[in-house]
Amino acid sequence: MRRKILTTLTILSLFLSKAQQKDFILVDNKNGVKLGYSPTSGIKILTVDGLKFKDLNKNGKLDKYEDWRLSVEERAKDLVQKMTLEQIAGLMLYSNHQAIPSNDSGFASGTYNGKSFSASGVQPWELSDEQRKFLEKDNLRHILITSVKSPEIAARWNNQMQAFLEGQGLGIPGNTSSDPRHSDQVTGNIKSEFNAGAGGAISLWPDGLGLAATFDPSIVKNFGSIAAQEYRALGITTALSPQIDLGTEPRWYRIYMTFGESPELTTDMARAYIDGFQTSTGNDEISDGWGYKSVNTMVKHWPGGGPEEGGRDAHWAFGKYAVYPGNNFETHMSPFVNGAFKLDGKTSKASAVMPYYTISYNQSKDGSNYANGFNKYIITDLLRKKYGYDGVLCTDWLITANEGKTPDEFKGKPWGVEDKTIAERHYIALMAGMDQFGGNNVMQPILDAYKMGVKDYGKGYMRKRFEQSGLRLLKNIFRLGLFENPYLNVEESVKTVGNPQFMQAGYDAQVKSVVLLKNKNQILPIKDKKTVFIPKNYQPSIKDWWGNWSEPSLDYSVNIELVKKYFNVTEDPKKADFSIVFVSSPQMNNDGGGYDSNDREKGSNGYVPISLQYSSYTAKDARDHSIAAGDPVIDPTITDRSYKGKTVTVSNTMDLSTILTTKSQMGNKPVIVVVNLSRPMVFHEFENRVEGIIARFGIGEQAILDIISGKYEPSGLLPLQMPANMSTVEKQKEDVPFDMECHQDSEGNVYNFGYGLNWKGVIKDARTSKYGIKK
Repeated sequence: MRRKILTTLTILSLFLSKAQQKDFILVDNKNGVKLGYSPTSGIKILTVDGLKFKDLNKNGKLDKYEDWRLSVEERAKDLVQKMTLEQIAGLMLYSNHQAIPSNDSGFASGTYNGKSFSASGVQPWELSDEQRKFLEKDNLRHILITSVKSPEIAARWNNQMQAFLEGQGLGIPGNTSSDPRHSDQVTGNIKSEFNAGAGGAISLWPDGLGLAATFDPSIVKNFGSIAAQEYRALGITTALSPQIDLGTEPRWYRIYMTFGESPELTTDMARAYIDGFQTSTGNDEISDGWGYKSVNTMVKHWPGGGPEEGGRDAHWAFGKYAVYPGNNFETHMSPFVNGAFKLDGKTSKASAVMPYYTISYNQSKDGSNYANGFNKYIITDLLRKKYGYDGVLCTDWLITANEGKTPDEFKGKPWGVEDKTIAERHYIALMAGMDQFGGNNVMQPILDAYKMGVKDYGKGYMRKRFEQSGLRLLKNIFRLGLFENPYLNVEESVKTVGNPQFMQAGYDAQVKSVVLLKNKNQILPIKDKKTVFIPKNYQPSIKDWWGNWSEPSLDYSVNIELVKKYFNVTEDPKKADFSIVFVSSPQMNNDGGGYDSNDREKGSNGYVPISLQYSSYTAKDARDHSIAAGDPVIDPTITDRSYKGKTVTVSNTMDLSTILTTKSQMGNKPVIVVVNLSRPMVFHEFENRVEGIIARFGIGEQAILDIISGKYEPSGLLPLQMPANMSTVEKQKEDVPFDMECHQDSEGNVYNFGYGLNWKGVIKDARTSKYGIKK
């Protein structure tokens, strides 16, 4: 059997090697700088001073931008001056979401020779019709990918894409990017624009809150280093992360991707994350910490997207406003200014920044109340001038597109400039200081914006303005060695992504992210192979971001076969020694939350509460009047977004019934609740009825079972406060951290920031001393 396996691997290796030779050719230089080029691209290799160079523009001579001996600055300046206006405009584009292969319909769909992928008969790594068009006709060079079938397919697609671009114009390589793809949330549990599923084998880590729960920046730095190696093996050279917004508003949907609400902890985690991703060392370093293992980070979301009024998310018109009732605007910039822009590593600062969709309400000294990506005060006066940031600024996706017909339709997000044309929005963003437009595949609106600028300022000024952005964008590509060799060895990619060492590191981080909240009478750990009862959970039909409804189901929320490796499993509570109930924190339907079209149709304003409790909730303590409101296009009559007195019920309200019913079935025998926390929640509805509570953050069940069975001891700490009730949630200020009354359990423990248990009791160590348990 062993010989057969080895023979199979050898054949696979030979197959990949032969296929590799067809993809690209490697050329060695004396000093070790390897060149990679495609035999299909038409470029030649130049020999100068006994060294090899790629003749990317096919002019038969060595240009400065082709000379790898020169600095990144020199090369980028030379290249941007050679570029046409159309080529720079294409560089300013960042594609909409691309699946590999393209989906047959809906989100990230595409065609191949006019047919859907499943009907086309092409290989999954082929370029789609849409990709060929925006790469060639619109000069686009920055591509955002979502799902990939496998590391092999991702690597082959990269090689096809890079060979295609190498033969175009000046031979500028593609810069592929990804939203976070390493957590269990990403691999299929949550469907949203920014994490549509990674696909393929990859190491699995906690989500943002989970990494924060370790309270250990060294773990986050190690994650960044490993994730960067896997990204590069997939052809990904820019990470649309980290998300370092402060999670000061507990109802915000995207809080699970943050590092929590502490400015100090978030700042340290941001620095560690970026250093891990961006830093190359040894033979991998080209210069200044940048190199062949580096991945650009696009830190988000300037100046902090956390304080959404009422917790409503700005992907929709109903959530466009960030508010500052505590006058705490500057605190939200701290993770950027003191973390992302002050790295410990040689790369110095995050290479790109993405502002959030929000209007930072009444924070601009000019009184404009444009969204951050259009706001000259937020971008130029603060970020560029006051804080001296000169890296790439990319808009969040689709801020220049038109909004939907109703506030809850998922379309464009042109907040503050809703009544402008698409071209005018591009012009406003450019003149505010932005370099790039997320989710835009077509260069024409940028060219139209150029014409507007020429009319206002003249051709010389606008050419210089375009070259300024082009220079920033090119430097991020040069730093990674992509002009020398953008190609991947498919066999090495397959070996790298999700290798055992990386998987183990991710798993170790999962274990360290688990927070033990309650352990009455030291019921945990359960080291003997006792008999456990695990109830099934009802999952209702819910609507995703694009309005599609899921199928309801009644099933286990855990892999029962995995549980059987730890304990005996019974379906009869009477035969069980204990029970484990797996639930999720309360979720609103279509989790941007806070708006109900039915309420609007009945004549009200459409705005409803976002609840953090399982049972029905009436907003008795909400604001009488909202801080911000208004939309000049789709609903101009609504000038108040208050939801006081309205009632909502979360979509997974049955989770509470499952917990309480299980306790009734188990009687005096212990019940342990494992809750997947995607944001803070109210625990008083069931906490005093159960013996154990464990919090996890976007990780699988194995780490939980390893802790329950005593293989590992819990060490995680809460990165957020857990509210005592919804009244304290309504009364807290969206922009202020640590301002809620926290839940106190039957054992006298308070679920505050920095709280967690190990087997001995409440954890007090160097981490809690450094970051503090806030009162």
